[in-house]
Amino acid sequence: QVQLVESGGGSVQTGRSLRLSCAASGYTDRSYCMGWFRQVPGKEREGVASIYTGDGNTYYRNSVKGRFTISQDSATNTVSLEMNLLKPEDTGMYYCAADLRPCRYKGYGLGTARDWEYWGQGTQVTVSS
Repeated sequence: QVQLVESGGGSVQTGRSLRLSCAASGYTDRSYCMGWFRQVPGKEREGVASIYTGDGNTYYRNSVKGRFTISQDSATNTVSLEMNLLKPEDTGMYYCAADLRPCRYKGYGLGTARDWEYWGQGTQVTVSS
């Protein structure tokens, strides 16, 4: 069992930055695919970025490449998402996710929400123009 707790959401203007963090607990030395998804009302949850803790390989959806960076801190079991040059379309509830299967087995390293086993409660990100 894995527990995930997100932090760092908030409201910013277009072009500014936010950093999200996800603290994971409940596992010891296993490798996981850790990721961030986002969702707005009426739409499906979509993958944003992922990282495999075993080798550090990262994956991003096209619309955030060059702006978002996912990283891990193995000492604290924390995965972070640095979001720069934020746009209004980045607005949504951001969820941290984890899965035992390597990221490379998911479509484009992200897959769909059904491909992930563990979820955090979410943190809201709002970008205003």
